[in-house]
Amino acid sequence: MVELDIDGQKVEITEGSMIMHAAEKCGTYIPHFCYHKKLSIAANCRMCLVDVEKAPKPMPACATPVTQGMIVRTKSDKAIKAQQSVMEFLLINHPLDCPICDQGGECQLQDLAVGYGKSSSRYDEEKRVVANKNVGPLISMEEMSRCIHCTRCVRFGQEVAGAMELGMSHRGEHAEIETVVGETIDSELSGNMIDICPVGALTSKPFRYSARTWELSRRKSVSPHDSTGANLIVQVKNNAVMRVVPLENEAVNECWIADRDRFSYEALNGEDRLKAPMLKQGGEWKEVDWQTALEYVANGLKQIKADIGASAIGALLSPHSTLEELYLATQLVRGLGSDNVDARLRNAEFGKPEGVRYLGTSIASLSSLQSALIVGSNLRKDHPLFAQRIRQSARKGCAVSAINSVAYDWAMPVANSITVPAAHWAQALADVATAVAAENGVQAPAISVRAEPVEALRQAQGERGEAAQRIAKSLLKGERKAILLGNAAAHHANASSLLALANWIGQQTGATVGYLTEAANTVGAQLVGAQPIMGGKTAAQMQSGMKALILLGTEPEHDTAAKAAVQADMVVTLSPFKTNMAFSDVLLPVSPFTETAGTFINAEGRIQSFHGVVKPLGETRPGWKVLRVLGNMLGVPGFEFETAQEVAAKALNGDTEFVNASKLSNATSAAIDLSKAAGEPATATLYQLDSLTRRSPALQATADANAGSKVGMLEEVAA
Repeated sequence: MVELDIDGQKVEITEGSMIMHAAEKCGTYIPHFCYHKKLSIAANCRMCLVDVEKAPKPMPACATPVTQGMIVRTKSDKAIKAQQSVMEFLLINHPLDCPICDQGGECQLQDLAVGYGKSSSRYDEEKRVVANKNVGPLISMEEMSRCIHCTRCVRFGQEVAGAMELGMSHRGEHAEIETVVGETIDSELSGNMIDICPVGALTSKPFRYSARTWELSRRKSVSPHDSTGANLIVQVKNNAVMRVVPLENEAVNECWIADRDRFSYEALNGEDRLKAPMLKQGGEWKEVDWQTALEYVANGLKQIKADIGASAIGALLSPHSTLEELYLATQLVRGLGSDNVDARLRNAEFGKPEGVRYLGTSIASLSSLQSALIVGSNLRKDHPLFAQRIRQSARKGCAVSAINSVAYDWAMPVANSITVPAAHWAQALADVATAVAAENGVQAPAISVRAEPVEALRQAQGERGEAAQRIAKSLLKGERKAILLGNAAAHHANASSLLALANWIGQQTGATVGYLTEAANTVGAQLVGAQPIMGGKTAAQMQSGMKALILLGTEPEHDTAAKAAVQADMVVTLSPFKTNMAFSDVLLPVSPFTETAGTFINAEGRIQSFHGVVKPLGETRPGWKVLRVLGNMLGVPGFEFETAQEVAAKALNGDTEFVNASKLSNATSAAIDLSKAAGEPATATLYQLDSLTRRSPALQATADANAGSKVGMLEEVAA
């Protein structure tokens, strides 16, 4: 540790730290633009010049290492004059755009100019002008004359997103931040460049000229998309969501969010919103009141139960629904006497419930892994924020290995890779297990049935065997390691064997084993029993042959493995959108996450509750309220809830911040069988994951949406 003096205050800090770090520790603010706590130090802007005793000139606080006994003055005349001079230079070419700039009101340059700028400029030469650039549908670079060349956006791309999509060309007053040869910015994390830009050079294209920052109310929420559970600040004006930005939470999303968390709000205000209950009468859709719609549903379910039996009734539940909605939907169906309820919409294998599958470790620990094996995942596109954490580990030397049917570009070094068709993932994982057994001098795991390799695979076995040995050796090194099963592994026709093999390897190597989990509430759905537990029909079986089917937030043609319309005599859709109209009989408008209170449980089992940030649109009602009323009308006991908090308390049974560890388990009793036939698993691409992302115009205009799952692929193996 090193002790130094900052403005008369003694500070102890780790040797090698910079003055800026010491100032942050003691609560002393030093003005800056280019410095960002999550990015490398560039020392571009010089706004953080401070007075260091015995130094001949002011020194940049962000790039000056601390020394024992150092005396720093941040508010001396020498420091203040240096900072004022830097501000004068920064403003020489800056346009007077504040009245129309989207950054106005939350602009670092604007704020610091008040304290360090002058009321007039000594320069009367013409200001430089930088041509605008079109870099895609998400980020606006219309006013790059405002850029102060802090290079935060450049460093973010290199260090966090993993792809250097922006860079600085030319020199001096001709220097510009731009893409290469007019390319677009296609990173799935690109919107964070807007947040870290200290001026109005990079702004949100969908939000552009929509509102002034001081007109917006700021309300906390949680992302309803992937299993990170990113914390959000939703900004609202006139009861409409205008913008979404990250809420910092180091344990979950740090200070970043994925683009689908940021821009999917466009769907909330779209023309596709369902604003009132609708009934199909004589083949035509008509708006009705809630009483009529609910009575139709209740009477229909009662009639089917009386005529055929409760086993003819089922429910397909979206794992993007809130915990309260999932709990009440399962209780409603089971209260009617049916076990036909499932949220495993894309699964191809439906084993018996053996525990709540989860990440197997904390999200924060992904940033400090020494070895990682990822099976069946396009990590970068499926879980952008998990990918950036593992990217941090890779930058520190973590050996990242992958088993996939496609060699994806994860924008990080992949040390070892086995690329085989999905049907042979279990065999590839068995090869790794065999290599681990040889290294440890133990017997390889028992395999009940072994597949006969196809000719193409037999020819590749030598190369694959070498890769398996390298993966095994990497997993045996270090202390912090993880085996992570992705969405495709979870939806695999031989998912149980993949998990059994992963568990065996984990036990032998000391690695944690877990699922990345697909949706915001995949863990929550398992926790409340949103899957058959007494022999009921699975999601695949319920797509046809049912008499009555309830679809909670589910669009079968997008969300299920079959990707086909359901077939049932009576289909009830609960959704914020006009959807499933070709085969539904009733549409009930339920609130999206911004219009209801609810709870999501992320991949690590963290329980995060939130409140609605705007009033429900039109006749829309929170889903938990609709299900509660249906339960009352059907006479199902235990539906006397008054608030969403009461429902959550019942569903969680005493758990508060995290799901009780005794309920979380990735253990399996399944035998390892390598002979099961398996095609490519059903997975969703980046901007087809859920109903919100599918309806965001900006997201659907991106390269990822247009190219679908092919974006980010380096190589594909034919099945």
